[in-house]
Amino acid sequence: MTGQLFLQGDRSADGRGAVRAVLGPTNTGKTHLAIERLCAHSSGAIGFPLRLLAREVYDRVVAIKGASQVALITGEERIEPKGARWLLCTAEAMPHRPDLAFVGIDEAQLSADPERGHVFTDRLLHARGREETMILGSATLEPMIRALVPEAEVISRPRFSTLSHVAPKKLSRIPPRSAIVAFSAEQVYAMAEMLRRFRGGAAVVMGALSPQTRNAQVAMYQAGEVDYLVATDAVGMGLNLDVHHVAFAGLTKYDGHRQRRLTTAEMAQIAGRAGRHQRDGTFGTLAGLGAHGAEFTDDEVYAIEEHRFAPLTRLFWREADLRFASLDTLIADLTCPPPRPQLASPPDAVDLSVLRLLTADADVAGSVRGIGSVRRFWQVCCLPDFRQQGAETHSRFVARLWQDLRHGYLGTDYVAQAIAQLDNPSGDIHTLQGRVAAIRSWAYIAQRPDWVLARDEMAARARAVETRLSDALHARLTERFVNRRTTVLMRKAGADAQILPVRLSDAGAVIVDDEPIGHLEGFRFVVDPLARASDRKLLLAAADRHLPGLFARRAATLIAAAAQPEGLALSERGVVWDDIVVARLEPGRSLLEPRLRLDPALDGLHQTLRDTVNSAIGAWFAARVDRVLAPLRSLARASEAHDSGPDLRAMLLRMIDNGGVLMRAGSGLDRLEPRQRDALRRLGVRIGGLDLFVPAALRPAAVRMWLHLATLRGLAAIAPPDGLPPTLTGRDVPVGYRKLGREALRVDLADKLLQEAHRRRLGTTARRVFLDPSRARSMGLSTAGYAALLRVGGFRVAMPRPLPDGASGPLAPPLWDWRPPRKEAEPPPAPSLHEATGAFAALAGLLR
Repeated sequence: MTGQLFLQGDRSADGRGAVRAVLGPTNTGKTHLAIERLCAHSSGAIGFPLRLLAREVYDRVVAIKGASQVALITGEERIEPKGARWLLCTAEAMPHRPDLAFVGIDEAQLSADPERGHVFTDRLLHARGREETMILGSATLEPMIRALVPEAEVISRPRFSTLSHVAPKKLSRIPPRSAIVAFSAEQVYAMAEMLRRFRGGAAVVMGALSPQTRNAQVAMYQAGEVDYLVATDAVGMGLNLDVHHVAFAGLTKYDGHRQRRLTTAEMAQIAGRAGRHQRDGTFGTLAGLGAHGAEFTDDEVYAIEEHRFAPLTRLFWREADLRFASLDTLIADLTCPPPRPQLASPPDAVDLSVLRLLTADADVAGSVRGIGSVRRFWQVCCLPDFRQQGAETHSRFVARLWQDLRHGYLGTDYVAQAIAQLDNPSGDIHTLQGRVAAIRSWAYIAQRPDWVLARDEMAARARAVETRLSDALHARLTERFVNRRTTVLMRKAGADAQILPVRLSDAGAVIVDDEPIGHLEGFRFVVDPLARASDRKLLLAAADRHLPGLFARRAATLIAAAAQPEGLALSERGVVWDDIVVARLEPGRSLLEPRLRLDPALDGLHQTLRDTVNSAIGAWFAARVDRVLAPLRSLARASEAHDSGPDLRAMLLRMIDNGGVLMRAGSGLDRLEPRQRDALRRLGVRIGGLDLFVPAALRPAAVRMWLHLATLRGLAAIAPPDGLPPTLTGRDVPVGYRKLGREALRVDLADKLLQEAHRRRLGTTARRVFLDPSRARSMGLSTAGYAALLRVGGFRVAMPRPLPDGASGPLAPPLWDWRPPRKEAEPPPAPSLHEATGAFAALAGLLR
């Protein structure tokens, strides 16, 4: 329907292109209509108040007409394909071309702005399309349109949605998809920092940011990465945002001259960002700020909701048809009174202030001679003050620039060096903002073909540096004011953190929408230590509902692992799964039968599942003990058999308590009957000359597990080195070894050496024999240690006689003979490692 509104009557009665003023509040589709009309003509241009808006519409028109047919013309950026027919411009850069079929002026009510109003007034009065001119603006502009452009057809457009006032809200209670508007950079940063703590962060939009940075921040908000936007009143100028609520952090601003209350029209322009198209919006103030006059009055609320504002009574005007005979003539033209009562002279803008300051400088003024020089000097004075440091500071930069431009062009090396000095993306937010402002000045300078020789190259360099600095500034703002974890939580959870989708990564991290909130240590949830204290309650609530499900899946994996022989492991800490202690051992009925107690972290499992886990771990442990300590388990079963007899049962229990080793002397072996000795051999017990031992119990895995169980039982056992080497040195005698002087030899190897010695003895008729120590030395036992072993085994040495005086030759080797020990009264049994104080030892004593 809007497209059909202008199909006919596109020319006024006098044959000139029709002029239409489309007026109304925000969210009336005025800009969309202007784009439609632009594209409906063979050529045209639209002037916008911001480079940001010009770029946004440029992209939309390019999608319709193609990049080769559309130009973007701003002070800092020019994309001008040869023969482009549709131009998107800022108001200041809008060309005067009578051949354009369509001309549009957006936000024309800015004609009442003290700083830039004269530019918009000039376009309002003089910019015309050959076939159609469209003036877009607020309804407050209507009286001025009727007075200054009487030929214009005024078309009023209603707002698509309703805008309603709501009571003040604390910052922590502001709903998602809200914009908080402040009126100083310090207040913007304070609000954004508070939102980071409360709600995970906010995008930041300020006039001091470059268009690229503002675009990146707005895109972050529009994409839902953050739910809040903190901005200065720059947000009220044409940014199309998905904002549901606008909250004012204050209702006063400093306008460059004084601190004043916002006008109702300014309030409405900002509040109108809430609600787009047919979705209603709300506005209000922040509660708890304590500022005087920080509430809307009833009249202001009524005016904003009903879009009723005091009409504009004057527009700012400045002579546009300037004379350049001299600097004085130029200043006189710029300050001449307006020709009509509806127009007013503006306060000195920055360009005029700079002109006055430099004209008062005799050195600078003396260098400006002739019409061409005055015109060029005025162009230099019109350089925008992107740094916003005031007219005096800006005038010094302009004066330095003029020193080169008055002689012709800026040197390529000079411009390149100035741009390169700013190409540094490091630094904090304030530093980067300063560099961005400076590079925008050079981007503006590089766009002027009559100022810079290598215009295209320098302009490209300036844009590239501005892009890098803007990206870095966006990154700093995001780093400082966005906590992505909390943002994700708040976006997903809203008021109920239990509805958050939670999953477990392969590494054990608990993740919400790709943001880690903590990790599982076994069956314990640990909040991410980097989380702020304000986030912890939310994180725990988010995990609380989902952890049982995660733990149940983890418990199922644990049960499956327990079904595998190597799925779990045994350490000093207990039963370990995936480096997590899932159960601990406690003393039980006997050394080989400890009790298993599940780790308290598993108490959170459902009782049925917990019992299943307990049974699975218990079965794994029993199988592990049966497999590794099978010989000792056989001894334990035999000790419980009734037909074993008390002597054999006592001996078996002592062997178990000593790790499968028992000294023969005092063991009670002589009291065993032949059938009991046969039973002992069937159990795998080897009866050696010095010790009784179970060879299978002297394997490294078996010794390690026995030591673990013995320590648990409180037995004082010394652990041998890993691998059970044949010999050791030192005072301590580990389990499974026999002390031989300063050395210790493993009991099975000691028995093997003694058996070889007896075979050598029995293989000859001689009473004394030579026993070669080489086999013992191959085991790491010294000759002295071998001799000590032979003496303990009943051998006696006969040393050779020394050679007579004067004789020479090798000495005869020492010879050994064996003398069986005489039968003596049996000594008392040697105590076990636990001093034979157990119940079984007492029982054995009673049965003797």
